[in-house]
Amino acid sequence: MNAIAAPKSSAQNRLEGFALTAILQGLPTFAAAVLVLKILGAREIVGERYGAAIFVVLASLVSAAISPLLAAKFPKRFAHAYAPMFFDASLSLSEKIAQWRAQPSVSRQLVTTMIMMSLLAVAVVSVR
Repeated sequence: MNAIAAPKSSAQNRLEGFALTAILQGLPTFAAAVLVLKILGAREIVGERYGAAIFVVLASLVSAAISPLLAAKFPKRFAHAYAPMFFDASLSLSEKIAQWRAQPSVSRQLVTTMIMMSLLAVAVVSVR
């Protein structure tokens, strides 16, 4: 059965791009930052109930909101923080993710993030 997908609205496409940027780029970065803060003993964020979760969510959302603006103004400086395919209305959600993952720099970033998060998790569990 060949079903033709209905065209996406501009708002839906922007929301997809925003969500993908927040989840795939912001969340790992700020989760790692929280683990570093935990290791360093910064009680202001990680010492409060839900403080770390609130920080990660808000920082990821703010980062996703300003990344496209900064990348448009300073394309060389913020190229790593902005994935234009996330905002391509001609792509489905899964195609956006597949194209992003296919980039060599993203593969390197994902492996680096995985190793860093693993090491930080072990350090957090080991430190009192």
